[in-house]
Amino acid sequence: MVAPVPAASAAPAASSFARVSLLVYTLLIVYASWYPFSGWRDMGLGPFDYLGARLPYYWTGFDVWTNVAGYAPLGALLVLAMYPRLRPLWAIWPATAVGVLLSACMEAVQTWLPTRVPSNLDLITNSAGVFLGAMLGALSSRYFLRESRFLAMRRRWFSGEASRGLAVAGLWPLALIYPQNHLFGLGHLVPPLSSFFSDLFDTPIDLATTWINNAQLSAEQYWLADVIVTACGLTGAALLFLMLLRRQAPRRRLVLLYLLACIAVKSLACALFFAPQNAFVWVSPSAAGGIMLGAMMVAGLSFAPPTAQRRVAALALILSLAATNAVPANPYYISTLETWVQGKFLNFDGAAQFLSVLWPFLAIWFLYHPVHRKQK
Repeated sequence: MVAPVPAASAAPAASSFARVSLLVYTLLIVYASWYPFSGWRDMGLGPFDYLGARLPYYWTGFDVWTNVAGYAPLGALLVLAMYPRLRPLWAIWPATAVGVLLSACMEAVQTWLPTRVPSNLDLITNSAGVFLGAMLGALSSRYFLRESRFLAMRRRWFSGEASRGLAVAGLWPLALIYPQNHLFGLGHLVPPLSSFFSDLFDTPIDLATTWINNAQLSAEQYWLADVIVTACGLTGAALLFLMLLRRQAPRRRLVLLYLLACIAVKSLACALFFAPQNAFVWVSPSAAGGIMLGAMMVAGLSFAPPTAQRRVAALALILSLAATNAVPANPYYISTLETWVQGKFLNFDGAAQFLSVLWPFLAIWFLYHPVHRKQK
């Protein structure tokens, strides 16, 4: 029996998806602005001295557009997140003010980071991005808020408690942007923790050497580990997305579209991060085998009840997380990474790495969230 789609509430409701997305995107901005979080020291300058400084002499159009594009989603999400307390058109200026204050604070803290330079030009371009994003958010709000077609489709295809899950599922393709030892091997804690403890104790610390005790795997073992991690990562993410869908939705087609979109983002990121000829460098026999195995698991589990899908998804992500941190880095992967030519998108390295580490934990948190105990 098909569960009825809940009727639209007479009172306007806040968008949980917009608010969760706003929180995550703000954390990404903070991480990207203060990366690499090391070398803090007093330069003898005030945190807001940059406001009265002359505009930088050297700048590029790429720097301007990336700053605008980086803060535009923040402005749009602020407008959508303020609804229904503020109508979209009325929320433009408060959203812009919040975005400008956030950017000003991000630049001010960079005063104590020797690897970063606070810039009034960055503040201007970031502020312009927030304002443009807020304008776009207000103009497009009818497609996402109130009784829009998008909202009607969301109610028809997705469960009533899917907002948090949609935010988590939407972050998966972005988490895949950062290069990994395995295709879907997110949550690699060893490198960032090694850097953190090295800075904390002011001495080189390699946790990988301590953790794996200089273990060396054969080519067959590396291949098997890659297949397992890829299959488990795909299974966990695909099942998480699948359990958000109602029975009457075109579930298999939507999951397939979701996976194809993730692969497209991964390929585009490889081309932009490094070089166009490396767009499909992630394709390997073990990755293809992991994708095939994961796809078969998802196809079979698509007939399982939601409770079973949730538990298998959590177990798959935990297994992928454990294997990713236990298996030593593949020498082939390291040598390939060293030959890639990194481009201008290296500026987003910190935020991309942060999201790649965070996503499995965010997904597991959602899968064990109390909302799943409610009757659907």
